[in-house]
Amino acid sequence: MSSMPFYVSPEQLMKDRADYARKGIARGRSVVVLGYDKGIAFVAENPSRALHKISEIYDRIAFAAVGKYNEFENLRVAGVRYADLRGYSYDRTDVTARGLANAYAQTLGTVFTQESKPYEVEIVVAEVGATAEEDQIYRLTYDGSVADEYGFVAMGGAADQIETGLKDRWRPGLSLGDALGLAVAELGKDPSGGPDRTLTPAQLEVAVLDRERPRRCFRRLGGGLLEALLSSDDPTRDVPTEDDPTPGRHDTLTGDGAVVRDMSSNPQTQLDDAREDDVQPE
Repeated sequence: MSSMPFYVSPEQLMKDRADYARKGIARGRSVVVLGYDKGIAFVAENPSRALHKISEIYDRIAFAAVGKYNEFENLRVAGVRYADLRGYSYDRTDVTARGLANAYAQTLGTVFTQESKPYEVEIVVAEVGATAEEDQIYRLTYDGSVADEYGFVAMGGAADQIETGLKDRWRPGLSLGDALGLAVAELGKDPSGGPDRTLTPAQLEVAVLDRERPRRCFRRLGGGLLEALLSSDDPTRDVPTEDDPTPGRHDTLTGDGAVVRDMSSNPQTQLDDAREDDVQPE
């Protein structure tokens, strides 16, 4: 007795894949990307200092992501290879965020339609221009859709609420300190309406594309420099004078803040923390 073949309509299959990807992304901590007067800032709630959500791609281009770490890390590495090859084969100015976003869109779209499961990721590719009007921010979703964003974008579980807050409070020309303060305040809000959290520099991953740098515009901010930028009573917060002195090696607060540990000294700890964003099927 032959069994009947199992059939799922293409519409239902695409809907199921989209729902699966959205649920995975929603379990990750959020990332905010927003413009300020001298560039583009990236702020993520990320307790790990070894597994980055924000990274440099090329001279004036950076990458931010939420979702499964191993999946968006593969995309980041592919983006670096794409940029290096194109810059070497042609010219460094031929490497653009638009070209990279198109390449990512093709990859994500192919995976979404042809593979057994979609990527549970959402990414932003941003390029800082000579002026704020020339800045480019592209948001890509799990199915390869591309959106050209103006000014700011939020990704992750609380993205809708954060974007609502940014629409009310963000404006062009914010100083770096004000932009970071706004992003951190929105990240600390409880989506369920509970009391707001106060995120400390140790709980954040922060980087900028600084248009005033000569070529490589990406820089990470952390430690005392980030504390100064987030301190409203520090008169120097809008004039960073030095980079993060020890990128990837900050003590990180865990739990209620009573325990402090160095994330770079314990690989298993890094993987345990990564799993909170490295979403797993329910």
